[in-house]
Amino acid sequence: MSSLMLEPSPEQIKKEKIYQEMGLSDEEFAMVEKTLGRTPNYTETGLFSVMWSEHCSYKNSKPVLKKFPTKGEHVLQGPGEGAGIVDIGDEQAVVFKIESHNHPSAIEPYQGAATGVGGIIRDVFSMGARPIALLNSLRFGELDASARVRYLFKEVVAGIAGYGNCIGIPTVGGEIQFDPCYEGNPLVNAMCVGLIDHKDIKKGQAHGVGNTVMYVGAKTGRDGIHGATFASEELTEASDEKRPAVQVGDPFMEKLLIEACLELIQSDALVGIQDMGAAGLTSSSAEMASKAGSGIEMNLDLVPQRETGMTAYEMMLSESQERMLIVVKKGREQEIVDLFSKYDLEAVAIGQVTEDKMLRLVHNGEVVANVPADALAEDAPVYHKPSREPQYFGEFQAMDNDIPAVDDYNETLVNLLKQPTIASKEWVYDQYDYMVRTNTVVAPGSDAAVVRIRGTEKALAMTTDCNSRYVFLDPETGGKIAVAEAARNIVASGGKPLAITDCLNFGNPEKPEVFWQFEKAAEGMSAACSVLNTPVIGGNVSLYNETNGTAVYPTPVVGMMGLVEHLNHITTQDFKAEGDLIYLVGETKDEFGGSELQKMTYGRIFGKAPELNLEKEEKVQKQVLTAIQRGLVASAHDLAEGGLGVALAESLMGSKTLGAKVKVSGNSTSALFSESQSRFLVSVKKEDRQQFESLVDASLIGEVTNNGSLLISSDQEDVINLQVEELRSAWKGAIPCLLK
Repeated sequence: MSSLMLEPSPEQIKKEKIYQEMGLSDEEFAMVEKTLGRTPNYTETGLFSVMWSEHCSYKNSKPVLKKFPTKGEHVLQGPGEGAGIVDIGDEQAVVFKIESHNHPSAIEPYQGAATGVGGIIRDVFSMGARPIALLNSLRFGELDASARVRYLFKEVVAGIAGYGNCIGIPTVGGEIQFDPCYEGNPLVNAMCVGLIDHKDIKKGQAHGVGNTVMYVGAKTGRDGIHGATFASEELTEASDEKRPAVQVGDPFMEKLLIEACLELIQSDALVGIQDMGAAGLTSSSAEMASKAGSGIEMNLDLVPQRETGMTAYEMMLSESQERMLIVVKKGREQEIVDLFSKYDLEAVAIGQVTEDKMLRLVHNGEVVANVPADALAEDAPVYHKPSREPQYFGEFQAMDNDIPAVDDYNETLVNLLKQPTIASKEWVYDQYDYMVRTNTVVAPGSDAAVVRIRGTEKALAMTTDCNSRYVFLDPETGGKIAVAEAARNIVASGGKPLAITDCLNFGNPEKPEVFWQFEKAAEGMSAACSVLNTPVIGGNVSLYNETNGTAVYPTPVVGMMGLVEHLNHITTQDFKAEGDLIYLVGETKDEFGGSELQKMTYGRIFGKAPELNLEKEEKVQKQVLTAIQRGLVASAHDLAEGGLGVALAESLMGSKTLGAKVKVSGNSTSALFSESQSRFLVSVKKEDRQQFESLVDASLIGEVTNNGSLLISSDQEDVINLQVEELRSAWKGAIPCLLK
């Protein structure tokens, strides 16, 4: 609303139900009236509407999130702060979190993706950590579906690259899946990883009555107003009108903000610090007060503004980027002003901590809002939504495991490598600076990214994973697989899985079938996290991912962190030398539900997702990691989309001369393209054969050759005989070709 127009009175807000346009229901508005003992004014209604949105309050998802295991021997900070923290020994810890920026990216892809990156970086350095790596998880419609899908894809990638490259944090890994369900509603999930010493850990809490509340960073504008509410509703034809809700990022200012805040953290004047993310000044002030059991009073006339005549409503709901709220000890304000001015940044005292637990806002000399901080933050309503198994689930479960017919195995493998979900993502990550800071040991393109910890012999392995097709077919099993696959990627890289952060992307929770998917996926993830000992230390829920009533596949993305205990343990997927033995770890069954071959053959997915036995998964992972740590594994690769055939091809992509000669048994289609879980492809030097076989339950299936071809035979015949160069050109050329 323009400041030149008069804001509606409390009576008008109630009578004309203006609160509904802001996202509050009749019942919620009545709750606000009861809490305040009066009808709220326009600014107060705005505060409640953003803080009680799903994006800020998790009002529909809280009961489900309680299922996650959040504690563990390494967990120093679980959910509830800017980001989670996990101990990695030697008084060091890793800080990490993943968040979505889906709706903004659907209508303004470059800035939507860029500000998603900026926001997640702030979550990490607000804990006191130096950001060291970025990852992402992206979903789009089919690249050949429309020019718009290609535009969204190109612009999102450009936005991620633009922000990350300018700020000087390497983008080291990620994943991309293409499916028709994401055509109108792409998913853009960004993850940031930071490093911290235990002594530097900070929290977003406003302690100490009389202490000063300070605003630091960029000025406040009218961008992003009601962004949190916009993220909590379905996309429709009218969503383009919400374009002003997308903020604009400035990575150069954020770079200064990181350095200033990391210096600030060393000062004993600092009491608490929080990023102004979703709901901006409202969420940071209300949450910091609520977590500390205190109140905050702010004079909005003092807020740095880059536009004239801003109202209290606009200032409190703006989601302008590169801003932080801090609480400092009374009397130490000038030190903070001086510190930030070194970086050409503003630091302005705008209020103080109070003891009455109220969030009180003064503007133009008048109190324009006076509401309990807890009512905005902790005491938001919580809903237990109805849940109903969708009809399709029963139908899929009743189906037999259908094996797609394959006439020509050579042609099928080449075509699988051309599927955009499987094809090389080099076109994407070549736009990212993944070597900046020179700590990246394993760059994008292997199972997990690996970043060394300078000054030590240790490294961090990190990955993002989720096959949403499996989650759609069977949410509980698919949820387990997302966690298990992430852990396999960490193990294949030589790391011990430590913990996860998740980004739960689902449709409209008010539809019982969608809520059932959400519940079941969370149950599956919880079960896997418990068995694999990877607690959930934070994350984000993104609901209402629907376009004109059609939901995306349920997509609970898992961001996992692992510790590589010694740099010698780092392992990659590429075969290393002629004569090395090739082993398949794990059991292959006729499992094609949700597989890349099924989708390519029939143009749709159906049937049962692959089974997952968590105890077997844990055993396989432990065996492989032990063998890697003992130096017995030359290469390791998780079997995922496309099965063994694709894994073999991918293991050859890094060499100009190597090939492989492999023999499979049983049904050739299942042996090559089934997507059975809990499997690794590893290569081992001949002299390590005996030791390896004594440690790992694995089948010897072939050896690495030096003739540049992939030769696969079955009991009866040669099934595949292809030059690696042909495989490489299909795999590398697919995405650039579709974008022309």
